Amino acid sequence: MRKIKISEKRAPRVGIPRALLYYSYNPFWTEFFRQIGAEPILSPETNKEILDAGVRLAVDEACLPVKVFLGHVQAVINLGVDYLFIPRLVAVEKRAYICPKFLGLPDMARACLKLPVPLLKPTINLNGGRRQLWLAARETAEQLGVHPIQAGRALLKAWVFWQKAGGISWWRQHTRSLRGENSRRGLKVAVIAHPYNLYDNYINLGLLQHLEQLGVEVVTPEDVPVQEAEAGAAQMPKRLFWTLNRHLLGTALHLAEQEGLSGLIHLSAFGCGPDSFTGEIITRRLQRAGRVSVLNLTIDEHSGEAGLVTRVEAFIDMLQRRRKQCGA
Repeated sequence: MRKIKISEKRAPRVGIPRALLYYSYNPFWTEFFRQIGAEPILSPETNKEILDAGVRLAVDEACLPVKVFLGHVQAVINLGVDYLFIPRLVAVEKRAYICPKFLGLPDMARACLKLPVPLLKPTINLNGGRRQLWLAARETAEQLGVHPIQAGRALLKAWVFWQKAGGISWWRQHTRSLRGENSRRGLKVAVIAHPYNLYDNYINLGLLQHLEQLGVEVVTPEDVPVQEAEAGAAQMPKRLFWTLNRHLLGTALHLAEQEGLSGLIHLSAFGCGPDSFTGEIITRRLQRAGRVSVLNLTIDEHSGEAGLVTRVEAFIDMLQRRRKQCGA
Protein backbone atom coordinates (compact mmCIF):
# COMPACT_ATOMS: atom_id res chain seq x y z
CA MET A 1 0.00 0.00 0.00
CA ARG A 2 1.45 3.36 -1.04
CA LYS A 3 1.63 6.18 1.47
CA ILE A 4 0.30 9.36 -0.07
CA LYS A 5 1.85 12.61 1.14
CA ILE A 6 0.21 15.99 1.46
CA SER A 7 2.87 17.50 -0.79
CA GLU A 8 1.47 15.70 -3.82
CA LYS A 9 -0.66 17.70 -6.21
CA ARG A 10 -3.85 15.91 -5.24
CA ALA A 11 -4.95 16.09 -1.62
CA PRO A 12 -5.21 12.64 -0.04
CA ARG A 13 -8.79 11.43 0.25
CA VAL A 14 -9.65 10.23 3.77
CA GLY A 15 -12.71 8.02 4.04
CA ILE A 16 -15.03 8.51 7.03
CA PRO A 17 -17.88 5.99 7.53
CA ARG A 18 -21.21 7.76 8.05
CA ALA A 19 -22.14 5.68 11.09
CA LEU A 20 -21.78 5.37 14.87
CA LEU A 21 -19.99 8.41 16.34
CA TYR A 22 -20.11 10.25 13.04
CA TYR A 23 -23.38 11.64 14.40
CA SER A 24 -21.53 13.16 17.35
CA TYR A 25 -18.11 14.18 16.06
CA ASN A 26 -18.18 14.51 12.28
CA PRO A 27 -17.71 18.32 12.08
CA PHE A 28 -14.63 17.95 14.28
CA TRP A 29 -13.15 15.15 12.20
CA THR A 30 -13.83 16.62 8.78
CA GLU A 31 -12.55 20.09 9.72
CA PHE A 32 -9.36 18.60 11.15
CA PHE A 33 -8.61 16.79 7.92
CA ARG A 34 -9.37 19.89 5.85
CA GLN A 35 -7.01 21.94 8.02
CA ILE A 36 -4.13 19.53 7.41
CA GLY A 37 -4.74 19.55 3.66
CA ALA A 38 -6.65 16.30 3.25
CA GLU A 39 -10.05 15.79 1.64
CA PRO A 40 -12.61 14.04 3.92
CA ILE A 41 -14.89 11.69 2.01
CA LEU A 42 -18.11 10.47 3.63
CA SER A 43 -19.88 7.26 2.77
CA PRO A 44 -23.46 7.63 1.44
CA GLU A 45 -26.46 7.71 3.76
CA THR A 46 -27.50 4.28 5.00
CA ASN A 47 -29.49 2.26 2.48
CA LYS A 48 -30.42 -1.38 1.87
CA GLU A 49 -27.21 -2.11 0.01
CA ILE A 50 -25.06 -0.78 2.86
CA LEU A 51 -27.06 -2.62 5.52
CA ASP A 52 -26.97 -5.90 3.59
CA ALA A 53 -23.21 -5.56 3.09
CA GLY A 54 -22.70 -4.96 6.81
CA VAL A 55 -24.79 -8.00 7.73
CA ARG A 56 -22.70 -10.18 5.40
CA LEU A 57 -19.41 -8.84 6.74
CA ALA A 58 -20.11 -8.84 10.47
CA VAL A 59 -20.29 -11.76 12.86
CA ASP A 60 -23.79 -12.73 13.94
CA GLU A 61 -23.23 -11.51 17.52
CA ALA A 62 -22.53 -7.92 16.46
CA CYS A 63 -25.19 -5.32 17.21
CA LEU A 64 -27.05 -3.57 14.41
CA PRO A 65 -25.04 -0.30 14.55
CA VAL A 66 -21.76 -2.21 14.18
CA LYS A 67 -23.15 -4.11 11.19
CA VAL A 68 -24.23 -0.83 9.64
CA PHE A 69 -20.79 0.62 10.35
CA LEU A 70 -19.02 -2.19 8.50
CA GLY A 71 -21.36 -1.65 5.56
CA HIS A 72 -20.34 2.01 5.53
CA VAL A 73 -16.66 1.07 5.65
CA GLN A 74 -17.13 -0.99 2.50
CA ALA A 75 -19.15 1.79 0.87
CA VAL A 76 -16.54 4.50 1.50
CA ILE A 77 -13.74 2.22 0.26
CA ASN A 78 -15.70 1.84 -2.97
CA LEU A 79 -15.50 5.64 -3.42
CA GLY A 80 -11.79 5.39 -4.09
CA VAL A 81 -10.31 6.82 -0.90
CA ASP A 82 -6.59 6.79 -0.09
CA TYR A 83 -6.94 6.33 3.67
CA LEU A 84 -9.62 5.07 6.02
CA PHE A 85 -10.28 6.86 9.33
CA ILE A 86 -11.49 4.60 12.15
CA PRO A 87 -10.36 5.90 15.55
CA ARG A 88 -10.08 3.58 18.54
CA LEU A 89 -12.30 5.51 20.94
CA VAL A 90 -11.70 4.42 24.54
CA ALA A 91 -12.97 7.35 26.61
CA VAL A 92 -14.14 10.91 26.03
CA GLU A 93 -14.09 11.85 29.74
CA LYS A 94 -12.36 10.75 32.93
CA ARG A 95 -13.64 7.79 34.94
CA ALA A 96 -15.89 6.59 32.12
CA TYR A 97 -15.65 4.55 28.93
CA ILE A 98 -17.25 4.09 25.54
CA CYS A 99 -18.86 0.79 24.53
CA PRO A 100 -16.21 -1.99 24.23
CA LYS A 101 -17.25 -2.63 20.63
CA PHE A 102 -16.15 0.89 19.75
CA LEU A 103 -12.71 0.10 21.11
CA GLY A 104 -12.40 -2.77 18.67
CA LEU A 105 -13.72 -1.09 15.53
CA PRO A 106 -10.32 -0.87 13.77
CA ASP A 107 -9.67 -4.54 14.51
CA MET A 108 -13.14 -5.60 13.38
CA ALA A 109 -12.75 -3.64 10.14
CA ARG A 110 -9.42 -5.34 9.38
CA ALA A 111 -10.77 -8.77 10.30
CA CYS A 112 -14.01 -8.51 8.31
CA LEU A 113 -12.75 -6.67 5.23
CA LYS A 114 -9.66 -6.85 3.11
CA LEU A 115 -8.66 -3.21 3.49
CA PRO A 116 -6.96 -1.99 0.30
CA VAL A 117 -5.88 1.33 1.88
CA PRO A 118 -3.93 2.34 5.00
CA LEU A 119 -5.93 2.65 8.21
CA LEU A 120 -5.80 5.79 10.35
CA LYS A 121 -6.62 4.42 13.80
CA PRO A 122 -5.50 6.80 16.55
CA THR A 123 -6.35 5.82 20.11
CA ILE A 124 -8.45 8.46 21.87
CA ASN A 125 -8.49 7.97 25.62
CA LEU A 126 -9.27 11.14 27.56
CA ASN A 127 -8.93 9.31 30.86
CA GLY A 128 -5.37 10.60 30.57
CA GLY A 129 -6.48 14.19 29.98
CA ARG A 130 -6.95 16.24 26.82
CA ARG A 131 -3.28 15.86 25.93
CA GLN A 132 -4.28 12.42 24.66
CA LEU A 133 -6.38 14.13 22.01
CA TRP A 134 -3.33 16.06 20.83
CA LEU A 135 -1.29 12.84 20.70
CA ALA A 136 -4.02 11.19 18.60
CA ALA A 137 -4.06 14.17 16.23
CA ARG A 138 -0.28 14.10 15.92
CA GLU A 139 -0.29 10.36 15.20
CA THR A 140 -2.92 10.79 12.49
CA ALA A 141 -1.19 13.77 10.90
CA GLU A 142 2.20 12.05 10.84
CA GLN A 143 0.73 9.22 8.80
CA LEU A 144 -0.24 11.84 6.25
CA GLY A 145 3.17 13.50 6.31
CA VAL A 146 2.04 16.57 8.28
CA HIS A 147 4.26 18.32 10.83
CA PRO A 148 3.12 18.10 14.49
CA ILE A 149 2.90 21.89 14.80
CA GLN A 150 0.49 22.04 11.87
CA ALA A 151 -1.46 19.18 13.43
CA GLY A 152 -1.78 21.13 16.70
CA ARG A 153 -3.09 24.21 14.90
CA ALA A 154 -5.52 22.09 12.90
CA LEU A 155 -6.76 20.41 16.08
CA LEU A 156 -7.50 23.76 17.73
CA LYS A 157 -9.33 25.11 14.67
CA ALA A 158 -11.33 21.90 14.34
CA TRP A 159 -12.32 22.05 18.02
CA VAL A 160 -13.55 25.63 17.68
CA PHE A 161 -15.43 24.76 14.49
CA TRP A 162 -17.11 21.78 16.18
CA GLN A 163 -18.14 23.82 19.21
CA LYS A 164 -19.66 26.51 17.00
CA ALA A 165 -21.58 23.81 15.14
CA GLY A 166 -23.14 22.67 18.43
CA GLY A 167 -20.52 20.31 19.79
CA ILE A 168 -21.73 16.82 20.52
CA SER A 169 -25.30 17.99 19.82
CA TRP A 170 -24.57 19.30 16.31
CA TRP A 171 -27.38 17.13 14.90
CA ARG A 172 -30.03 18.86 17.02
CA GLN A 173 -31.17 20.86 13.98
CA HIS A 174 -32.78 17.59 12.89
CA THR A 175 -35.08 17.81 15.90
CA ARG A 176 -35.80 21.53 15.92
CA SER A 177 -38.35 21.20 13.13
CA LEU A 178 -40.22 18.73 15.32
CA ARG A 179 -40.53 21.04 18.30
CA GLY A 180 -43.35 23.50 18.78
CA GLU A 181 -44.53 23.59 15.19
CA ASN A 182 -46.25 20.20 15.34
CA SER A 183 -47.75 20.13 18.82
CA ARG A 184 -51.38 20.29 17.72
CA ARG A 185 -52.27 17.39 20.02
CA GLY A 186 -50.45 18.99 22.92
CA LEU A 187 -48.41 15.82 23.36
CA LYS A 188 -44.75 16.00 24.24
CA VAL A 189 -42.86 12.73 23.86
CA ALA A 190 -39.19 12.07 24.61
CA VAL A 191 -37.30 9.74 22.28
CA ILE A 192 -34.28 8.31 24.10
CA ALA A 193 -31.68 6.70 21.84
CA HIS A 194 -28.07 6.94 20.76
CA PRO A 195 -27.54 9.51 17.98
CA TYR A 196 -26.54 6.81 15.50
CA ASN A 197 -29.89 5.08 16.04
CA LEU A 198 -31.96 8.24 16.40
CA TYR A 199 -30.75 10.13 13.33
CA ASP A 200 -30.13 7.33 10.85
CA ASN A 201 -33.55 7.34 9.23
CA TYR A 202 -32.98 4.04 7.45
CA ILE A 203 -32.28 1.86 10.46
CA ASN A 204 -34.86 3.59 12.72
CA LEU A 205 -37.46 3.29 9.96
CA GLY A 206 -38.25 7.00 9.97
CA LEU A 207 -39.37 7.12 13.61
CA LEU A 208 -39.00 10.89 14.03
CA GLN A 209 -40.84 11.57 10.79
CA HIS A 210 -43.74 9.35 11.88
CA LEU A 211 -44.00 11.21 15.17
CA GLU A 212 -43.93 14.52 13.33
CA GLN A 213 -46.79 13.38 11.10
CA LEU A 214 -48.76 12.50 14.23
CA GLY A 215 -48.34 16.05 15.47
CA VAL A 216 -46.13 15.14 18.40
CA GLU A 217 -43.59 17.49 19.95
CA VAL A 218 -40.40 15.47 20.20
CA VAL A 219 -37.66 15.88 22.79
CA THR A 220 -34.33 14.10 22.30
CA PRO A 221 -31.22 13.74 24.49
CA GLU A 222 -29.58 16.49 22.40
CA ASP A 223 -32.22 18.93 23.69
CA VAL A 224 -31.15 18.41 27.31
CA PRO A 225 -28.05 20.23 28.61
CA VAL A 226 -25.28 17.93 29.80
CA GLN A 227 -25.48 19.34 33.34
CA GLU A 228 -29.18 18.46 33.64
CA ALA A 229 -28.60 14.97 32.25
CA GLU A 230 -25.78 14.45 34.75
CA ALA A 231 -28.09 15.58 37.56
CA GLY A 232 -30.64 13.01 36.43
CA ALA A 233 -28.04 10.25 36.31
CA ALA A 234 -26.92 11.21 39.83
CA GLN A 235 -30.19 9.75 41.12
CA MET A 236 -28.69 6.31 40.65
CA PRO A 237 -26.94 4.78 43.69
CA LYS A 238 -23.79 4.20 41.61
CA ARG A 239 -22.25 6.21 38.77
CA LEU A 240 -22.71 4.48 35.42
CA PHE A 241 -19.28 4.21 33.81
CA TRP A 242 -20.53 4.05 30.20
CA THR A 243 -20.60 7.64 28.94
CA LEU A 244 -23.25 7.26 26.26
CA ASN A 245 -25.69 5.25 28.34
CA ARG A 246 -25.24 7.45 31.40
CA HIS A 247 -26.32 10.43 29.29
CA LEU A 248 -29.39 8.55 28.02
CA LEU A 249 -30.37 7.38 31.49
CA GLY A 250 -29.83 10.80 33.02
CA THR A 251 -31.84 12.46 30.25
CA ALA A 252 -34.78 10.09 30.78
CA LEU A 253 -34.80 10.56 34.56
CA HIS A 254 -34.52 14.32 34.22
CA LEU A 255 -37.31 14.63 31.65
CA ALA A 256 -39.61 12.39 33.69
CA GLU A 257 -39.58 15.03 36.41
CA GLN A 258 -40.57 17.85 34.07
CA GLU A 259 -44.14 19.00 33.63
CA GLY A 260 -45.85 18.38 30.32
CA LEU A 261 -44.08 15.20 29.24
CA SER A 262 -46.73 12.70 28.12
CA GLY A 263 -44.62 9.69 27.21
CA LEU A 264 -41.17 8.33 26.52
CA ILE A 265 -39.94 6.07 23.73
CA HIS A 266 -36.72 4.16 24.32
CA LEU A 267 -35.19 3.06 21.02
CA SER A 268 -32.43 0.48 21.17
CA ALA A 269 -30.66 -1.91 18.83
CA PHE A 270 -30.87 -5.66 19.25
CA GLY A 271 -27.59 -7.03 20.60
CA CYS A 272 -26.61 -3.87 22.50
CA GLY A 273 -25.69 -4.98 26.03
CA PRO A 274 -25.61 -1.55 27.73
CA ASP A 275 -28.93 -0.55 26.14
CA SER A 276 -30.62 -3.72 27.35
CA PHE A 277 -30.23 -2.89 31.02
CA THR A 278 -30.41 0.91 30.60
CA GLY A 279 -33.83 0.48 29.01
CA GLU A 280 -34.92 -1.77 31.88
CA ILE A 281 -33.81 0.79 34.47
CA ILE A 282 -35.64 3.58 32.65
CA THR A 283 -38.83 1.53 32.40
CA ARG A 284 -38.83 0.46 36.04
CA ARG A 285 -38.02 3.90 37.39
CA LEU A 286 -40.65 5.71 35.32
CA GLN A 287 -43.34 3.09 35.92
CA ARG A 288 -42.65 3.25 39.65
CA ALA A 289 -43.13 7.03 39.56
CA GLY A 290 -46.32 6.54 37.56
CA ARG A 291 -46.05 9.86 35.74
CA VAL A 292 -44.82 8.92 32.27
CA SER A 293 -45.76 6.00 30.01
CA VAL A 294 -42.87 4.17 28.34
CA LEU A 295 -42.64 2.40 24.99
CA ASN A 296 -39.58 0.22 24.35
CA LEU A 297 -38.68 -0.29 20.69
CA THR A 298 -35.92 -2.67 19.59
CA ILE A 299 -34.64 -2.59 16.01
CA ASP A 300 -32.50 -4.99 14.02
CA GLU A 301 -31.84 -5.77 10.37
CA HIS A 302 -35.17 -7.62 10.15
CA SER A 303 -37.37 -4.82 11.53
CA GLY A 304 -40.24 -3.67 9.34
CA GLU A 305 -41.70 -0.20 9.10
CA ALA A 306 -45.31 -1.40 9.34
CA GLY A 307 -44.75 -3.02 12.72
CA LEU A 308 -43.00 0.04 14.12
CA VAL A 309 -45.68 2.43 12.85
CA THR A 310 -48.45 0.30 14.37
CA ARG A 311 -46.83 0.30 17.81
CA VAL A 312 -46.04 4.01 17.71
CA GLU A 313 -49.56 4.96 16.60
CA ALA A 314 -51.10 2.79 19.31
CA PHE A 315 -48.83 4.39 21.91
CA ILE A 316 -49.74 7.93 20.81
CA ASP A 317 -53.45 7.05 20.76
CA MET A 318 -53.16 5.73 24.32
CA LEU A 319 -51.46 8.94 25.44
CA GLN A 320 -54.16 10.99 23.73
CA ARG A 321 -56.96 9.05 25.45
CA ARG A 322 -55.25 9.39 28.81
CA ARG A 323 -54.89 13.12 28.26
CA LYS A 324 -58.62 13.46 27.55
CA GLN A 325 -59.56 11.36 30.59
CA CYS A 326 -57.43 13.59 32.79
CA GLY A 327 -59.16 16.64 31.36
CA ALA A 328 -55.93 18.22 30.23
